[in-house]
Amino acid sequence: MLQQTTLDFLKKLGKNNNKAWFDKNRDTYEAAKADFETFVEAIKNQLAKIEPALADQKPKDMIFRIFRDVRFSKDKTPYKAHFGAYFSRAGRKSPDAGYYLHIQPGNKNFIAGGLWMPEGPLLKATRQEIDYNLEEFNSILNKAAFKKLYKSLEGEKLKTLPQGYTADNPAIEYLKMKSFIVSTKLEDKDLLAKTAVSKIFAAFNTMQPLVNFLNRAID
Repeated sequence: MLQQTTLDFLKKLGKNNNKAWFDKNRDTYEAAKADFETFVEAIKNQLAKIEPALADQKPKDMIFRIFRDVRFSKDKTPYKAHFGAYFSRAGRKSPDAGYYLHIQPGNKNFIAGGLWMPEGPLLKATRQEIDYNLEEFNSILNKAAFKKLYKSLEGEKLKTLPQGYTADNPAIEYLKMKSFIVSTKLEDKDLLAKTAVSKIFAAFNTMQPLVNFLNRAID
């Protein structure tokens, strides 16, 4: 489980997002970071049972930096007021489909996964995989346990038809998508409970058939 002090730090950071405050509270940040790393490691150890490629990865391979890149952003706040980790067979920097954990106090936490904004060749391959195997894809999304947790496929869509496909294609609404993501919310109390790791793993386990399907397009 996550420690209350970790959520407390992120909450305070959200209200004091500046370098002076961060430097003054660096020790608190380091403690929160270490706690999150331990949490991520525990989740990874469970997830590796179904995704063996994760077994040798370290938390640093999965956790995103808290420091924001503000060079091209109108928002110049220097830090993210959340912790995030991406569990992927080739690490968080890979283009592969995987599992994402977002920790943000105020019950803004969530689990997500799938394939986010793949580049052209990968997007084309994913669309082809869905087009060729629509029945299998639908069976994954419509499974009762899956639908109970993940209501629908999320992601930005094209306003026009994707190249090479017609409006009467039965998969056309999926084929218009630029991302293929599902998500479910977590409350703060879920993260502080002793069942936190098992709850998150169960959600990822339910998501696995979708991740595997999407990664097949890459392979």
